[in-house]
Amino acid sequence: MTDYSEYPLTRSQRVMAVLVAAAIFGIVIWLMYRHAVIALMASPLGLLGPRLLRSRLKRQRQERLRLQFKSMLQALASLLAAGRSVENAFDALEGDMVLLLGDPNADIIREIRAVRIRAKSGDPLEAPLTDFAARSGLEEARSFAEVFSICKRSGGDLVEVVRRSSAMIGEKMEVEQELGVLIAQKRLESSLMMGMPFAFVGLLGFFAGDYMEGLHQGAGWLVLTGCLLLLGGCCWWMYRIMEIRI
Repeated sequence: MTDYSEYPLTRSQRVMAVLVAAAIFGIVIWLMYRHAVIALMASPLGLLGPRLLRSRLKRQRQERLRLQFKSMLQALASLLAAGRSVENAFDALEGDMVLLLGDPNADIIREIRAVRIRAKSGDPLEAPLTDFAARSGLEEARSFAEVFSICKRSGGDLVEVVRRSSAMIGEKMEVEQELGVLIAQKRLESSLMMGMPFAFVGLLGFFAGDYMEGLHQGAGWLVLTGCLLLLGGCCWWMYRIMEIRI
């Protein structure tokens, strides 16, 4: 089964990430130093590209999985409320989710299929749910698996548990969406602030090359290097500030 804490990139994705990152780093260094050799020396920084791409794609997949998990809980609550047993509800859940998502190979559908197959093989439902919670890295899935296991052992009201879990996840996602709207403008502003220093230096180099000539010799190299490190630190800091998690 898929380990959602990892995201293996294809060969084409790795190559493209390296090329794009190397081009970006090379252009940035060339704008600062105006020296082709130094820009080429910075190109190996493109090897960081696959790591950045992998982190972004992994986060997107987990967000998509969380939305699918919420839909699964809502569908499961409807099936349980209709009077089905838990095992029969999971048997019918796969078909309902295929109709809802329109993709029979979606991550959550493959997980539901695994739960159903393991249940038919004699495993208790708690085992595949706990396994999915551990692999997904979703706090909501972990909480649901724990509560589901307790209810199965103690004979609790599974319909109410599933309904409440779905409602809580929905409320949390609504709060995240509201925060996303509030910080969208600030994220755009931070992106412009991160790019403006490099654009400003580039424009000065094109239109006032004599003015920048002093920075391209002697102690000017040290000044440029120090400024580049400070700008890089500021960019990283603003990026971390904008990454709000609930």
